[in-house]
Amino acid sequence: MGKIWRVSGPLIIADGMRGTQVYEVVEIGDEGLVGEVIGLEGERAVIQAHEETLGLRAGEEVRATGRILSAELGPGLMGSIYDGLQKSLLAMIDSSGAFIRRGIQAPALPRDRRWAFTPSVKIGDTVEFGDIIGTVPETPLVEHRIMVPYGVKGRVTEIHEGEFTVEETIAVLQCKADKRELSLMQDWPVRKPRPYRSRRTPSGLLTTGMRILDYMFPLALGGKAAVPGGFGTGKTVTQQQLVRWAETDLNIYIGCGERGNEMADVLHSFRQLKEPRSGRPLQEKEIFIANTSNMPVVAREAGIFVGVTMAEYYRDMGYDVLLVADSTSRWAEAMREMGGRLEEMPGEEGFPSYLGSRLSGFYERAGRVDCLGAPDRVGSVTIAGAVSPPGADFSEPVTQHTLRIVGALFSLDTALANKRHFPAINWLSSHSQYVTAVRDWWNRFDPGWETTRAEAQRILQKESELEEIVRLVGPESLPDDDKLLLLVARMIREDFLQQSAFSEADTFCTPKKAGLMLKAILRFHEKARSLLDAAVPYETIRSSPVVARIARMKEIRNETFEEKYPSLREAIDSVLQPDAAGAPDPSRAEE
Repeated sequence: MGKIWRVSGPLIIADGMRGTQVYEVVEIGDEGLVGEVIGLEGERAVIQAHEETLGLRAGEEVRATGRILSAELGPGLMGSIYDGLQKSLLAMIDSSGAFIRRGIQAPALPRDRRWAFTPSVKIGDTVEFGDIIGTVPETPLVEHRIMVPYGVKGRVTEIHEGEFTVEETIAVLQCKADKRELSLMQDWPVRKPRPYRSRRTPSGLLTTGMRILDYMFPLALGGKAAVPGGFGTGKTVTQQQLVRWAETDLNIYIGCGERGNEMADVLHSFRQLKEPRSGRPLQEKEIFIANTSNMPVVAREAGIFVGVTMAEYYRDMGYDVLLVADSTSRWAEAMREMGGRLEEMPGEEGFPSYLGSRLSGFYERAGRVDCLGAPDRVGSVTIAGAVSPPGADFSEPVTQHTLRIVGALFSLDTALANKRHFPAINWLSSHSQYVTAVRDWWNRFDPGWETTRAEAQRILQKESELEEIVRLVGPESLPDDDKLLLLVARMIREDFLQQSAFSEADTFCTPKKAGLMLKAILRFHEKARSLLDAAVPYETIRSSPVVARIARMKEIRNETFEEKYPSLREAIDSVLQPDAAGAPDPSRAEE
């Protein structure tokens, strides 16, 4: 037991702490505030407090717990709302009211709830770390698979079926000379990645329902993505769309230092949403970590690692997990504050020199892996982290370090947001390294996907090159070929890439519909060019009713679009056919 020697905001130095270890959890002061040892200097321990330190005095006790900061893993995680230390916010509200006092303790998993456990092994079986010994129906959408904890191997001498709390014994293993009792719950140090058998290349599309992501800049299962953008560009809405519509087994949303009203809106709105495939409440496959900007800054780091630890836990069950962190910049700001109080040598813009390694340690826990244990199973963790560069300056350190790590960049553009073009993802500065990884997946829905995507990108790039000429001399001075290209580029931007999160028909777009929509626009381009070759005036093509019909594609629901597409294609082919006088016949358009 030590004594507080110095307090500087979230930084505490305690004397008389010989025998403690780095990253050991300690209890600080009379209220038992949670802290973590981050350095040792003789008998003094350098501690970062994960709770508000206002009012602490020199001489108050600091008690070592002997344990590393760990996450509780077991049934009861799904649908929960935690703070950065994995304390249940709902449980704390029940015990202390809406104004949560510091030092309050709330277990991550409910201790009084009973879960129906069905064993999948029998007495006499030999099991080891990662083996599934039974299942619990955690929610109607998620079956919780109970695994043997790390470092445990032995023969099953007892196995029970029935309803248990997370602390009661469900099985007993004979491990050499000792017996080990197993429960539904296990702990895992949050900073230590969970082991796996082997890592696979990310493959298969993480379907998000956003056309610009799924079709143009795909994110593979097990991939890593960054969503940088300035204030008001839609980072939070983009990530909420990912969590709402991603076709994964479960999702984890980490609000890291974001505004409290945004987190309140997220938590409220998600209770009203339905899971698109089953129609069940979406919260049955969601976990929330709410660490708002007015909460202690140091807890942001803990919240990030608690979230990714829970994601790895469900990955080891064989699930595909999406983890969204909004935003890693706020976590980096907390590191900068602690680095300043520790008087560390600052790096670029005051951030600590280890900023890159800390970001890498988080993002590299994404991946698609062969899980340990029997039966054989494959799971994945996909990470999408928002970055909030001050003044939308992507050259600042957090953004640059993140770009070196991730495989997909969804670059949000302030100019697009000001034009009310949402999602405001810039199609010229964004990129994805997962095109090859998702090629086979896409070709099942849209043969020739790579060619179609490349042609759309070529048109958008050519439009960007023509913009300077248009600004100087105006569009009327361009040849008809370039005028047509600008028209088609506008159709791709406004009728395909632009998408409304508030439209029932347009908020989620299936891959099949996305492919047909873009093919319709490119077919229009192909037919229109042949008309220009036949000396049909550009204005005649531009005023064709089929242009308006293409613009209304977004209003058609996913389930009916495929059967209506042949009619649209026929309209494009028939309207854009020169008649005997060399001009198309607009009367043949199907309205």
